[in-house]
Amino acid sequence: MSHTTDIRREGHRPALLDLFSCAGGAAMGYHRAGFDVTGVDIRPRPNYPFTFHQGDALTVLTELIESGEIRRFDVVHASPPCQDGCALTVGTNRAMGWGRSHVQLIPELRALLDTTGLPYTIEQPNGKAPVRRDITLCGEQFALGVLRHRNFELGGWTAPQPVHPKHRGRVRGWRHGQYFDGPYVAAYGSGGGKATVAEMQAAMGIDWTDVREELTEAIPPAYSQWLGRVFLARTLGGAVAA
Repeated sequence: MSHTTDIRREGHRPALLDLFSCAGGAAMGYHRAGFDVTGVDIRPRPNYPFTFHQGDALTVLTELIESGEIRRFDVVHASPPCQDGCALTVGTNRAMGWGRSHVQLIPELRALLDTTGLPYTIEQPNGKAPVRRDITLCGEQFALGVLRHRNFELGGWTAPQPVHPKHRGRVRGWRHGQYFDGPYVAAYGSGGGKATVAEMQAAMGIDWTDVREELTEAIPPAYSQWLGRVFLARTLGGAVAA
């Protein structure tokens, strides 16, 4: 009997491992979709709203695989550091020092995830990161106050690409010495008309952290809530306890 069948029969919430978790933007969406979430991040994250373990994500994943404890989980989400190849890193924010060389973790991460035999999702922003763009999500799809395009590689499962509606305007802020107004806030960096902490919280639907760095790194919970619901509907028929 498969692991997912056991969960469906017993009515338990499926368990999701959240690697490179930051403060839990993805985690909250998966929780709302019906998952019990455990996060792992190399930095202390006291604002993370669920079970949390501090440590190097690849090391923790390797240890879980070697011990067999990875089978306690039903699916894995990973948001590895995106500075290597991120459009913002290599473009407008180069002057801030983000344009230097960064380690690319995705090939090693993918190999480990494939070893688990579990379905997984790897999330990355637009740029040159070596991920398949199986799904692309945008804040406009969820009527949010940010655009925050994110790409998702789906391992071991599939989901339909939702329609990407036309943007209603520009992202508010300064661009090359000119100020533009618009319906979306710039939830990254600081200065230059970037969003305040309160604006980022409201725009992304995140109220459990007020740390700017955590907000600028987060994906809106609406993204992972959508992904989580599709995953459950396709793999478990939606038959889990809410």
